[in-house]
Amino acid sequence: MTLGEQEKVIGRFLNRLPPGGPKCVRKLSLNLRYQQEVRPNVKSSEILHYSLSLSKTEKQKEALWTTRADGRVRLRIDPTCSQTPRTVHQMFSMALDKYGDLSAMGFKQQGTWEHISYIQYYLLARKAAKGFLKLGLERAHSVAILAFNSPEWFFSAVGAVFAGGIITGIYTTSSPETCQYIAYDCRANIIMVDTQKQLEKILKIWKNLPHLKAVVIYGEPPPTQMPSVYTMEEFMELGNEVPEEALDSIINAQKPNQCCALVYTSGTTGKPKGVMLSQDNITWTAQYGSQAGDIQPAEIQQEVVVSYLPLSHIAAQIYDLWTGIQWGAQVCFAEPDALKGSLVNTLREVEPTSHMGVPRVWEKIMERIQEVAAQSGFIRRKMLLWAMSVTLEQNLTCPSSDLKPFTTRLADYLVLAKVRQALGFAKCQKNFYGAAPMTAETQHFFLGLNIRLYAGYGLSETSGPHFISSPYNYRLYSSGKVVPGCRVKLVNEDAEGIGEICLWGRTIFMGYLNMEDKTCEAIDSEGWLHTGDTGRLDADGFLYITGRLKELIITAGGENVPPVPIEEAVKTELPIISNAMLIGDQRKFLSMLLTLKCTLDPDTFEPTDNLTEQAVEFCQRVGSKATMVSEVVGKKDEAVYQAIEEGIQRVNMNAAARPYHIQKWAILERDFSISGGELGPTMKLKRLVVLEKYKDVIDSFYQEQKERNSLSEAFWNINCTEHRLTEDQALYQVPDIS
Repeated sequence: MTLGEQEKVIGRFLNRLPPGGPKCVRKLSLNLRYQQEVRPNVKSSEILHYSLSLSKTEKQKEALWTTRADGRVRLRIDPTCSQTPRTVHQMFSMALDKYGDLSAMGFKQQGTWEHISYIQYYLLARKAAKGFLKLGLERAHSVAILAFNSPEWFFSAVGAVFAGGIITGIYTTSSPETCQYIAYDCRANIIMVDTQKQLEKILKIWKNLPHLKAVVIYGEPPPTQMPSVYTMEEFMELGNEVPEEALDSIINAQKPNQCCALVYTSGTTGKPKGVMLSQDNITWTAQYGSQAGDIQPAEIQQEVVVSYLPLSHIAAQIYDLWTGIQWGAQVCFAEPDALKGSLVNTLREVEPTSHMGVPRVWEKIMERIQEVAAQSGFIRRKMLLWAMSVTLEQNLTCPSSDLKPFTTRLADYLVLAKVRQALGFAKCQKNFYGAAPMTAETQHFFLGLNIRLYAGYGLSETSGPHFISSPYNYRLYSSGKVVPGCRVKLVNEDAEGIGEICLWGRTIFMGYLNMEDKTCEAIDSEGWLHTGDTGRLDADGFLYITGRLKELIITAGGENVPPVPIEEAVKTELPIISNAMLIGDQRKFLSMLLTLKCTLDPDTFEPTDNLTEQAVEFCQRVGSKATMVSEVVGKKDEAVYQAIEEGIQRVNMNAAARPYHIQKWAILERDFSISGGELGPTMKLKRLVVLEKYKDVIDSFYQEQKERNSLSEAFWNINCTEHRLTEDQALYQVPDIS
């Protein structure tokens, strides 16, 4: 590409924004000679075998964890995978030497896809870094980004790290109060926003943020001129005043065992915790975690990825941003309304080679296909059901066989290949999911389409994947095998081999920012991370997640009941059910809250009163004419309620023992949602919120029990008073009426 062509591309990138966008980057030189000279004082990418410049005494002093943003940690280097620690800049330099002219990012402008090369990406990141320094970014302070995925998100994140800062993503759905908590905790010096709506949140709380020096807005122009609020154009121009040598000096001083990213937990069990990730966490996981998932380097095949999941979540950040740099992938950005329906359009246009979605995204795709199929003609619907049936059977009985029977190949050619093309998965070789459990129903559905979904298991605290599945490393319902160079052990195993999952390796986080007590709870003296999740390992090392210790229900009778398997069994048995939450901690029996599958408002993404096609089909099958949630719940539709009761009884019949039986249940009037507070940003169930929000419904399950207990207590008092019995004696006198 000639210099003139490069300038045209970067110009088109900038012109996609309204006035106030980063037009200043037009002046950014794209001359390759400049690109080579721009890092004259930075260590050459050919000398990437980086050794920490610490004495033996200093290394001994370093602990395995820290809670300070400016702290350092001792790296957990396993002899089987002893890659020399690298910084983010070193990783990018290496990619630049190999992939400089390849497309790094794709974005849509006025209906046309435009691209930014890795050379341009690097230059934009450096210019952003100098802009941050000019605005007063201090070492180990944060640049927070409150925005949807975009090229600006990427080069601002990389630029923040180059400048010695810490990148901190904030979910776009966060309230002003949550934004304030995170921005204060991470000591954000600069906050990047993409819309006036997000700017308004920050303006409301600015007075409570003593470290905040500036806000940069880039997706929309600010409503008026405001002090310390900059457009991207103004921000990038500021960088011209900072010498390249000053930035090079900061880059050269960085160490792999220093913090460069903060990922805040969704706060499902309390306040969000700031997970500190080191440069080594990022660079090591980007290489070895992705290798284990069979992500290809661009020398073999340039991976094409669609970025749409929140980059404030570790899964999207490691998969889209950091792994993309490591292997020279092309990352194409979806529209902000991707999860409201436009994602499929982007997938069709881009045709990714690798794709990741949380289970709820895959479920929504499944439900959409089911709705379309239900509205199709009889022959087309029967053809799809036939093709999926023979393909599912083949994939379940011979999952590793490359030799497909003629019938299966015919079904794929006539039907399934067209479905995958319509979804945008015609070229997709790897489809991943993580962050939450996936139902067997959803996995079987996609196996029927000849789309194998590869699970990964990890946490923010493990920099993303610690276990991963791949085309060569797959077992249905498992989370794959441990990433090479990482370790796992199960503690407090029961008779079935189920124990708490503990992890060790280069993926393990530095600690929780400013939370020493929480860090000590999570990391033991030997550096093992106690995940709080329970699981088992099979003979071949595949991991199966069984639940979470904090979610474990301990009944009044002392029975330990993991809720997730029972909840999933109910959803599998009853396809009308959207969410199921088991109740019973310190109670005498189990009960359950249920919600029905309903459509989402295309504008607000809120649950509506309309049942999905699949739910309506269920109603019709059991003899109900209901098409709305309110018709089922408000009128207590007898046919639907009876069918649900029968389904729950079938689940009870398969339970391990009577204490695992669901004795009472209720259908709620509205499905769980992020705005309702029942779900976190990644669609995880906030159990404590549900317990509080629906306390009256839950209490009604046990009201009769309470009345009987009160009667028993009254009887005990009378006995003690009238017969002057001791408390111990009275215990034997009170009849068991419960």
